Amino acid sequence: MADGLLTAKFDQALTWLFLGILLLKVFCLFDAAFRREDAYRAADKKKKSFWLILLGIAVVVDVLPTGGLGLMFTLAGLVAAIVYMVDVRPALKEVGGRRGGGRNNMGPYGPW
Repeated sequence: MADGLLTAKFDQALTWLFLGILLLKVFCLFDAAFRREDAYRAADKKKKSFWLILLGIAVVVDVLPTGGLGLMFTLAGLVAAIVYMVDVRPALKEVGGRRGGGRNNMGPYGPW
């Protein structure tokens, strides 16, 4: 009886872990989509389309059943999302790569 409970708790923990990984990838995908294309060039990072394709594939692989190679693809997508979060995103924020209104925007007569 205890083995069944332990297995169920482990399965539940893995489910929450994979859900968290998926949410991270979705966040990275949307963040990359809302950054300006020229910010990627200014930050000297890969093109916006590269990151959108890479992160999009990472999300799709997690959503679709992939069989035996699913864990490997999930981990590869997680690595891509982590690289985006710790390397690309801060560089884009530094050059002001957000579209629309934000705290760092300058109006014609100074900050607004």
